[in-house]
Amino acid sequence: MAGQFEIFTDAEANVRFRLLGADGTVLAISKPYEDKRAAADGIMAVRECAGTGLIREARSNAWGGTGTSRAGLPRPAQRRHPHTPAI
Repeated sequence: MAGQFEIFTDAEANVRFRLLGADGTVLAISKPYEDKRAAADGIMAVRECAGTGLIREARSNAWGGTGTSRAGLPRPAQRRHPHTPAI
């Protein structure tokens, strides 16, 4: 059996959907929507882009956000030139 989408109302009375795997495991939960129709539109959007979506790694930096450099390493603009003496 393939996975399925399930529309539900959360504890705060928001309409959401979740993607369930073939074994019933919750794979993803959506943002809140105003009504079932909007949630169904969200499901359609996921169906359209999920098969062609690229995989991207988001790395956390030392300050809790995400960035393109490794945590703790200075960005290139912050590095000193190796021939420039430290002042």
